[in-house]
Amino acid sequence: MGAEHETAYFRGEGGSVFAMDLPLPEVMAEKLVKGYLRRVNEDGTPYAEPVENGGEDGEVTRPTQSAPKAEWVGYAVRHPDESRRMSPDDAEALTKQDLIDLFGKDG
Repeated sequence: MGAEHETAYFRGEGGSVFAMDLPLPEVMAEKLVKGYLRRVNEDGTPYAEPVENGGEDGEVTRPTQSAPKAEWVGYAVRHPDESRRMSPDDAEALTKQDLIDLFGKDG
């Protein structure tokens, strides 16, 4: 018998919900970080991430300047201030430095 895999559900760019085994393949994990995929419950309702390290549930934290561009794209897509959020495509079109300039400081 093979090893058991945890199954997670994701909403894709087209809005469909599909199941994938965890851990995600690298390409899909990057899409998740960037906001092209969103983890959801099997019925499509929002998934509540487990609280780790005392952080608040769903808290979005600003990446470090040395973080990969994918993390900055994800931060722009999930920015705590909804009025400043960008679409994944718009954030991806910017350079990492552009994202840092836009989102690297409060305000």
